[in-house]
Amino acid sequence: MYLTPKSGLFLGGACITAIAAVGSIFELSYGQPDLGVLTTAIILGLSIPLTGLFFFAAVSDARANMK
Repeated sequence: MYLTPKSGLFLGGACITAIAAVGSIFELSYGQPDLGVLTTAIILGLSIPLTGLFFFAAVSDARANMK
């Protein structure tokens, strides 16, 4: 089994940040975000690269443990 607790945490982080990105997109497209436009845009701007980083880290960790 290649999934370690560390890669599981990275995958969980990727899921949470992806959900935050999708939610931010819906909030911004609605027109009046609950947290305000600036805060929602900041969350969107941070969550997109974090999703990629967390996913990349999870895949890298799983590949490192394939031995």
